[in-house]
Amino acid sequence: MVTIKCRGITFSNIEAVIFDKDGTLEDSQEFLRLLGIKRSRLADAQIPGVGEPLQMAFGIEGGSIDPTGLLAVGSRRENEIVAAGYIAETGRGWLESLSIARRAFDEADEMFKNGATSPMFVGSLEVLKNLSEAGLKLGILSAATTAAVQKFVKNHELSEWIQLEMGVDSTELNKPDPRLFLQACEQLGVNPAATLMVGDSTGDIQMGKNAGAAGCIGICWGNAGVSHLEKADVAIASLDEITIAPE
Repeated sequence: MVTIKCRGITFSNIEAVIFDKDGTLEDSQEFLRLLGIKRSRLADAQIPGVGEPLQMAFGIEGGSIDPTGLLAVGSRRENEIVAAGYIAETGRGWLESLSIARRAFDEADEMFKNGATSPMFVGSLEVLKNLSEAGLKLGILSAATTAAVQKFVKNHELSEWIQLEMGVDSTELNKPDPRLFLQACEQLGVNPAATLMVGDSTGDIQMGKNAGAAGCIGICWGNAGVSHLEKADVAIASLDEITIAPE
């Protein structure tokens, strides 16, 4: 058991920490923005006129994305359903609309699969190493697919410190469903009440709290004062604010 301190808040008897991926460990905003634009354009090529409203729905705002928006926090399935909804408004049937959206998403994924890897936020690797060396089990629980999480761990050579690589593959469970956190803890072999959740979205915080996590740490790199993290036990601007308290 480890005691963790974070901005004056103490979390005692901790045995594991579960991290979100996008926006928490991985600086993926630019990748997600370009992916969303490509998905929108491919959908627009099939159904002219849906591209621009789709970008707005995804939360793409000029050169950035809304950190609380669909693209940033939603699962692929949720993004597909929203895209299909906009397509259906043009008069297509629902199954056809879903098929068109999925085809656009699949084509975009294929175009980006061999692209450059998004970097980890500066200092994140050192934090993972320090927490692991202190005896904590570490996991990643992302709204991205499990394959995307595995690719992230492989590309950044994190397998030495990460014991759980978990994404959202089911059409039934998405963040903030607490069952995801409970499943993650079960796979890690830890008690949820002795596990911290670290994430950059309201969904991460709500999921952890509803699952009975030991604590929920919200992160917004460079600005801990954002309103969407106000329900976190503590909000931080950098992962290195998570420290091991001396025994």
